[in-house]
Amino acid sequence: MSFRPADAPWEGFREAETPAATPRFAKGWTMAKPWPVTLREDTPKGVVVLRPLRRRDSADWMRLRSENASWLEPWEATSPFPGGDRQQVATFGEYVRALSAQARSGTTLPFGVELDGALVGQLTVSSITYGSLCSASIGYWVGQEVAGRGVTPTGVAMATDYCFLVLGLHRVEINIRPENGPSLRVVEKLGFRDEGLRERFLHIQGAWRDHRTFALTAEEVPGGLLARWQRTRDAL
Repeated sequence: MSFRPADAPWEGFREAETPAATPRFAKGWTMAKPWPVTLREDTPKGVVVLRPLRRRDSADWMRLRSENASWLEPWEATSPFPGGDRQQVATFGEYVRALSAQARSGTTLPFGVELDGALVGQLTVSSITYGSLCSASIGYWVGQEVAGRGVTPTGVAMATDYCFLVLGLHRVEINIRPENGPSLRVVEKLGFRDEGLRERFLHIQGAWRDHRTFALTAEEVPGGLLARWQRTRDAL
């Protein structure tokens, strides 16, 4: 198996240019720099944690990917170049080191997703951009056994609040294949706005695939996305 450090759809800045360069408070989180960070939410279905992906996650990560291969493969980014591309790395340890380097540079936040202490997936904030755009993209995957338990919406809500309230970003987007029903339900539950179809947007399963783009701006969730999701979740 090969690993690509910033696989879209999960895809600079100098720390001194960002609000995260000084201590900030948001949802109980306090930090002097944006990474590493651990985010936690107690839900009716268990404790959901986003925390840095670690090299010692190798066995659990590989087992998850193997057991959920048919569940995940239709949505996995692939390389359009014969034989792969230069971004690929050979081992899980190299994959984590590459992601960690991107996290330290401020372009990517690679989270492992836990439910009640067990690794169940991955969520990556990528394409972090400041200046006049102030935007990022979120991508995620979880094992089929935890799908529908609110793990992914909770993780996305925590990551979005972190982007808005701590990193000082203005916009977060999620790109989803129109055929990916489970992922579409995540953005529907969270109230992401449908911005339309992007034709031949990402290379997946050997071809360029259309995606729908969903987005939120900070003004749309003044009280935080996690708080809004909690109210929605409790009403279900």
